[in-house]
Parts: sequence; structure tokens; C-alpha cells
Amino acid sequence: MEINTSTIVSDIVKSNFKTAQLFEKNSINFCCGGGISIAEACKNANIDVNELLSEIEQVMLDSDPDARFVEGLALDELADYIVKRHHSYVRENIPFLQMKIQKLCDSHADDNPDLLEVQNLFNQIAGNLTSHMQKEEMVLFPLIRNLVKQKQAGTGTTQSGAIHGPISVMEREHEAENERFENIRALTADYTPPANSCNTYRVTFDTLEDFEQDFHRHIHLENNILFKKAMALDQELAN
Repeated sequence: MEINTSTIVSDIVKSNFKTAQLFEKNSINFCCGGGISIAEACKNANIDVNELLSEIEQVMLDSDPDARFVEGLALDELADYIVKRHHSYVRENIPFLQMKIQKLCDSHADDNPDLLEVQNLFNQIAGNLTSHMQKEEMVLFPLIRNLVKQKQAGTGTTQSGAIHGPISVMEREHEAENERFENIRALTADYTPPANSCNTYRVTFDTLEDFEQDFHRHIHLENNILFKKAMALDQELAN
């Protein structure tokens, strides 16, 4: 893949997800706001575009078999992969994080009242993501699977444009939760526990950061790959 200042951020991450860490380090949003050029992203982040391009080229030297695997999945297979890999991760980790954050608040909120806002934000994320994933699994993903079946059957779509509304809703919800994660990161100084903090602090902040990183990959797979391909297939069948 040839990369220059005009290359779209999300396309780079789609080609090699190992570049995601580089974008995150430079405060460049690749999952919800990745549809911009490297030049624009660097301008927004106030960083040197040539330096970032050089770093991207170095990362791209290391191939990413996971990206090739995802790119090779059919749309229905990709939807299944997202549910099994990312939806299950969210559901499994929400109770653990809520418990750990509650313990932090019980023990340390007097000294660090920002923990209460972290708890409030994460509880919103937990509730919203749970509802969000249900809507995907019950409404949007079945629509996408139906498009694949119609493609395989060689017929035109009987529901042209039906996925547009649900996709728009999902993307808006992605953006809202991403903003909440940004607020949590600001409140926790990039998930940095206080000096000489207890093990609960470190485990909780580490797990929170892992949860956010999984969210970014999850949303990247949906916004930048699944949804775009589904829209393209819908248009193809309509024609």
C-alpha cells in the first residue's frame, strides 16, 4: 500500500491494524474519525506529517495477518466475528470493571473525587453498549446477512436502503461512547494511577485501557469495514 499525505487514516489501519497504536499515541481518532487524510489528521493533532509518515512506513514493514484475515471474511462472517470476538468481550468485562471501579470509589473517592465521574461515565458506556449491541444483533446484522443471501441467490434487493438508517444510528452511538472514553482518559491522566497507589488502582486502570482499545478495534471493524461494504453491497443489489 502506497502511503502519502492524501491517504485516508482508516484505510491505513484497515491495511495494517498495527498502525492503530501509532495513531492513538498521536491522539488521532482512527475508528470514528478516520475518514480524513494523513495531512488533515496531522494538522488537527498539531504534529509533523513527514515524521508520522516515516513512523507509519516503519510499522507497515511488519505485516498484519489479522488484517488479511478480516479482509477475507464475507460480510456475514465478519458480523459473526464481531459478535463472537468483541460483543462477548464487552459483556464479559463490564461486570468486572464495574466492581473494580466501585471498590476504587469506596476507598479513594474522598482523595480523588474524579473517580466518581469515571464511574458515572463507565456506567453510561456499559448501559449504552449493551443496548447498542442488542440492536446490532437483532436489527442491523440480520439485514446485512440478508443482503449476502440475496447476493448469493443472484437476486436484487427487496429492501434497498433499509440498512442506511440503522447504520447511521450505530455510527452516532459509536461517536457518543468514544467521547465518553475520551473524558475518562482525561480524568485518569491516560489511565495513570497515582504514585504509590494500590494494586486495585493499577488493575482497574489497566483493564479500563484494554477495554477502550478493544472498543476502538471493534468500532473500526464496523465503521470502516463492515458498514462500508454493506452499503456498497446494498447499492450493488439495488442496481
